[in-house]
This record gives sequence, C-alpha cells and structure tokens, in this order.
Amino acid sequence: MKLKNLSIPPETSLRNAGWDWMLGENTLPYITNEMVIVSETEAEKYYDAANELYEMYIEAAQNVIDNQRFIELGIPENLVELVKYSWENDAHWHLYGRFDLSGGLDGKPIKLIEFNADTATCIPETSVVQWASLKANGLDESKQFNTLYEALVENFKELQRQNPYFEPTLLISTMKDFPEDDTNMQVLGEAAKEAGFEVAFEYIENVEFSPIEGIFKQNPNGGNFIKYDYWFKLVPWEYVGWDEPELSGILTQIAVNKKAIILNPAYTLLFQSKAILKVLWELFPNHPLLLQTENQSILGKYCVEKVLFGREGANVKMISPSGTALEKTDGEYFEQKTIFQEYTEFLQDSAGHSYQAGVFFAGEACGLGFRRGGKILDNTAQFCGHIVE
Repeated sequence: MKLKNLSIPPETSLRNAGWDWMLGENTLPYITNEMVIVSETEAEKYYDAANELYEMYIEAAQNVIDNQRFIELGIPENLVELVKYSWENDAHWHLYGRFDLSGGLDGKPIKLIEFNADTATCIPETSVVQWASLKANGLDESKQFNTLYEALVENFKELQRQNPYFEPTLLISTMKDFPEDDTNMQVLGEAAKEAGFEVAFEYIENVEFSPIEGIFKQNPNGGNFIKYDYWFKLVPWEYVGWDEPELSGILTQIAVNKKAIILNPAYTLLFQSKAILKVLWELFPNHPLLLQTENQSILGKYCVEKVLFGREGANVKMISPSGTALEKTDGEYFEQKTIFQEYTEFLQDSAGHSYQAGVFFAGEACGLGFRRGGKILDNTAQFCGHIVE
C-alpha cells in the first residue's frame, strides 16, 4: 500500500476547531500526517461492498426475528419487544453505521470484520478532518470517497419524510466525560440543523423520560421542560438493556405510544451483535465478502475470538489452528459469550502498521477512512485519511 505525506499536519486545524482530544498529547498523534492512496477502482469496490453487506445484514436480521434467535445474539430480553417494533416500522430509520473491513487495496479481497451499527464514532475524522487536511495542503479535496456529512443531512431529511406527524426537534445525548463522543455528536447535530431540525444537547443522566408523554430536557433558564420528538443517544443499546432495565421498558412504551423516535433504532442491536456474523455465514456460505464464523474455535484455521458486544478491540484473542491463544487484549467484556471468526490479515505499510478500512453507511455507502495500529486494533489505534488518485 502507498501513503502520501502531508507537509502541513492536521494539528493546527484541530486546535482551531477545539478538538483537542484528537491531538494525542504525550502519545502518537491520533490523526496521522499521512494519507492512504486509493485508486478510483478500489474506492468503488469499498462502496459496492458496504452496500451489498447492508442488504445481507437485513436478510440476516430478518432471519433472527423470524426464528426468535434473540438469546443466541445476546439481545437483552427487556429490549426484544422494541427491537421487533422498530424493525417492523419504517418510521424508525437507521441513521448511520460503519463497516470495518480488511483488504481492499493492492488486489487484496475485502472481508467484513464487523458492523458498528448502533453508536459508531469516527464521524468528524471521516467527514471533516481528512477533507480539511487535503484542502490545507493544497490538494483537491474532492479526491476522496467521502460524502458522509451530506448523507447524514439527507438521512435526517428522510426521517422527516417518514414521520410527517412528528416535529423536527432533536435532542442528542452522550455520557459525561467522553469528549470524543461530544465531538462526534457536534458534527451529527450540524447535519441535523442543515436538514431543518431544531437541535439541543443534554447528557443522558439529565434527560427526563415519560412513557405517556415522551422525552424532555429541562430549560436551565425558566426551569420548564422542553419536549423533543427525536432523541439520538450515543449510548449503546446493550448498556441500556443490561444496566437500565426500567429505562428499557419506558423507551419501549415511548416508541409504541408514538411519543418519540429513538435513534439509532433498537433493531441496530441485531447488527451490532457479533453473533450475527455466524448468521451471515449460514445464509451466505463462502461469500467472498465474509469470513467463516462459528460458535467454537475453527480447528485447522487461524481465527479470532470476539465477545458479542466488545468495543475498541477489547477482549479479543487470536487463536492458532490447534486452538492455542497466540495474542490477546484485555477489557471489561470478559463475561460475555464469544464467537470465532476466521483470521484475515490486515493491510500493512512498509513500517509494519496494520490498516483497517472503515466505510460509513447512511442510506448508502458514503465515507472511507482507515484506522492503523497493531495486529489487534484497539483504542490506541490512529486515524489515517485517504486520497483517491
């Protein structure tokens, strides 16, 4: 694979935007000073792969629902009703997600690693930072596979078309003390505003929920409560199901009573569970975009053991063909069930860094970026933009 060095690094632009969490103080810079060179043909293949995979995920999710495979996927029982309700109603529109893929360059086949369908991050890096880096260096900023921001705007407009009886008022919530999450939601909020939404932010612990009336934020000035017809939470659905069972019930009633639209919809939990990788393999065996995935170690093959709802490369093990653990990462998800996915090599540069492509999907495939790091990409990975040449 080939890289293009940037003479003007991204740090200045990031400081000006106030996105200090990207600067990587006392560590490697989070945003690299290089960009991956991608051909037009390669960009088109990433686009086609993500679009095809999304259709396959829809079929797999329908299989899970039709055959009541919720326990197999690790879906909290208190969210099953909302998962099914949101799946059956077009009003509950999937705003965006991100496919993580190996390969795609230098003739290496694209393979699905997983789909971050519920609370995917890397929005500002993909939609803004890599574009700004091209512009700052006097390069053609249109030479990217990157319409993520425009796709988010269009999807917010589609939400309004699907829900004509709801007011375009959006409350966005994160958990406190996660500046990366706040920055991702800052960009998402701008896209919503451009689509005609009135947008507000509030940490989830301060949001008020009523099964009869809906979702509210308290006005800090007058003290009155303001109702919002749309609520986007950058809080994983499985956390809600496991840690806040009462809230799960309230959110189900809010949705069924048509008091608010909750984003991303609960059915994205089906996509988020890594157990759906096994369902995909059952439905599409030996598909060129898929890796064999089983409930136990795949004897005779190198494979990767993953927990069903792990994040940022935590609790991952690389397993030898004889079943021996070769490399692993620790994390807080060790009590979860696991699946075993056939191992595939990531792209590598001349320095030995591994690269994983991230392709956003918002109505269609719409944005490419790369994460780079070691053999197992964890929360120390860097973000590397791209240029189409």
